[in-house]
Amino acid sequence: MLEMFLLILIFIFGLIVGSFLNCVIYRLEVDESPLSGSSYCPHCRHILRWYDLIPVLSFIFLRGQCRYCSEKISWQYPLVEITTGLLFILLLNYELRITNYELLNFEVILNLLFSILITCFLIIIFVYDLKHYIIPDKVIYPAIVVALSFNLLRSDLLGRTDLLLSALGAAGFFLFIVLISQGKWMGIGDIKLAFLMGLILGFPNILIALFFAFFTGAIIGVGLILSKKKTLKSEVPFAPFLIIGTFFALFWGQNFFEWYWYFFLFLLK
Repeated sequence: MLEMFLLILIFIFGLIVGSFLNCVIYRLEVDESPLSGSSYCPHCRHILRWYDLIPVLSFIFLRGQCRYCSEKISWQYPLVEITTGLLFILLLNYELRITNYELLNFEVILNLLFSILITCFLIIIFVYDLKHYIIPDKVIYPAIVVALSFNLLRSDLLGRTDLLLSALGAAGFFLFIVLISQGKWMGIGDIKLAFLMGLILGFPNILIALFFAFFTGAIIGVGLILSKKKTLKSEVPFAPFLIIGTFFALFWGQNFFEWYWYFFLFLLK
């Protein structure tokens, strides 16, 4: 019963945080601070009231339109809110599972707060790169600083070394791709994101995340080409695939690695 209450509570918290992340994404686009000024409609710039800002529910009640100018509200807003809530549920469930449901522990709470903060950074990067084909330095650099700082707080020296080496290895791999393609296949932002992924995941989860990102990216890319929405020369943002791969490896990487290892051993017999 307590676990269900916590899951509902963190989902609602995720919806609220997701609403704020939408504000951050928009303010980044127009080069405004997300912490200054009231929220407003991006079309008519009318100041929004509190009942216009209720996560998901306002979108439903307003039928996806601005109350003041009737312009359509992007589906990005409810999708980001719901996705944030669901990811927060997965994060809490993950921490409960690996700690045998001992949530009232300082280290566990610290891990959860770190995971929530990093998830917020990743959601912003996902949406921004999907819309503008760029990973903003205003987001990726603070995320790396947070991840590095948290890594330094770890008492496990071996764990700190693993995360740092994973980060350098992943970034080095993407740097190699950027150099041999002269920036046509990957961008500098992908190098920074790969470094962040290594700090989050460590080994072997970083390999699983990269495999999943390239695998899903290839499938989507082929699908876009076959549907004639893209060509071989078209630019496709890769950060969303890397972030999906990060969450896949974080939540299910260990199971995937064990399954793959057992399958490999089975083939050798």
